[in-house]
Amino acid sequence: MAHHKSADPNIFILPDLGEGVHEAELIKWRVAVGQKVNEHDILAEMETDKALVEVPSPRTGVIKELHGTEGEILHVGNPLVSYEGAGTAAPAAPTVVAAPKPAAPEPSSNGSAHAEPVEDAGTVVGQMSASAAGVSAAPGKALATPAVRRLARDLGLDIDTLTGTGIGGRVLEKDVRNAASGAKAAPAARTPTPAPAARPAPTFVASSAPRAAAPAPKPAPSFPAGQDTVRVPFRGVRRTIANRLRESVNRAVHFNVMDEADVSSLDSLRKKLGAASGEKLSFLPFVASAVARVLSRAEFRAMNATVEESDNKDADAFIIQHRAVHIGIATDTDSGLMVPVIRDCDALGVLEIGRQITAVAAAARSRTIPREQLMGSTFTISNVGSHAGRFATPIINYPEVAILAVGRARHAPVVRHGGLFVGNLLPLSLACDHRVVDGATAALALAEIVKLLQEHPDTLMGPARG
Repeated sequence: MAHHKSADPNIFILPDLGEGVHEAELIKWRVAVGQKVNEHDILAEMETDKALVEVPSPRTGVIKELHGTEGEILHVGNPLVSYEGAGTAAPAAPTVVAAPKPAAPEPSSNGSAHAEPVEDAGTVVGQMSASAAGVSAAPGKALATPAVRRLARDLGLDIDTLTGTGIGGRVLEKDVRNAASGAKAAPAARTPTPAPAARPAPTFVASSAPRAAAPAPKPAPSFPAGQDTVRVPFRGVRRTIANRLRESVNRAVHFNVMDEADVSSLDSLRKKLGAASGEKLSFLPFVASAVARVLSRAEFRAMNATVEESDNKDADAFIIQHRAVHIGIATDTDSGLMVPVIRDCDALGVLEIGRQITAVAAAARSRTIPREQLMGSTFTISNVGSHAGRFATPIINYPEVAILAVGRARHAPVVRHGGLFVGNLLPLSLACDHRVVDGATAALALAEIVKLLQEHPDTLMGPARG
């Protein structure tokens, strides 16, 4: 990724805000013309790929001109602000936040691609050092993005006292949350497999919130006096949603398989586990655990995959199968629909999956989630039942090749061992890209998910792999 620098030292141009980002919407100016700013003061809030990014000033100075109006789409490399004269500090070259490229995939014995662990550098700009991209700190100060600093303040923590586990000692969101819960912020025993590529995460229907916490309907735009219509531009998250859904429909060949699982036994286990742990559990963590188990099996690895293709029709296209299962959880927010990612879901127990779903969904709704946590999923689950409805025809989270929609469980008659009983039926709708996944493979995979939920719920408690 190229480094951008203005020939005029008093002009600060919009730097790269993340891997593959070429433009961003200006959400809010945090400064005004004539205002004096210090180095690292926030100039503006920008929105790109559904991540809300704060852009800090690279120097101390007085604002002479703001290049752009709120709601405008600005392009990387164009002027953002101009300063008056020479500042008290020499202007630094605009920082380029470039995520390290993953190592070349190493084919495994079963043909899946596996890469060495690499951490995304983040999305907030500042000064770049050799050890940490996108953040800077004075001596004795923690390396952290503004979003992580804000989270620490909200939780009543002094971020400068925390030990960071990110690149160059950067304090990550998980370090703050671990400290808030009393856990030691230390590197995980097993390094998670990285995202296959740095790419924007498409968004799809539904929320991962428990049913009891279903959000209230969003208020409709108000109509100006004397007008019968209101014009709502495709901006921000809604614009990204439209682009990604169109890309998925244009590229993937969708087909759907649907079934129901009698989760009566699972419901009893869920309630006992919740009572013993003191944690509220929905069906979603169990569904995610079942999906991770099925996708980990060699015969269904084609569904834990992404497609790599070019607009050039003469270029080769590839199916990238993944060893680890990174599950995206479609989440409804006030800003639109997002898909935060639970990495290495196949290595987590159901309680940990539930905790992570709660954490990433809350971060997505509060707009504190790092951009890298919205990338790299290999399979998506959309919990449409948290609102209403039984079956669905979900749109694939391209370039993934499959997505599972979970409907609202309901009591209904079921036949067991020749007798009629009242069961608790959980609707499941699986959509796959028919270019990659055969119909029989999808049907058998869904049958295995149903079997785990219905007949062997106790096996879902621990991780699918060690």
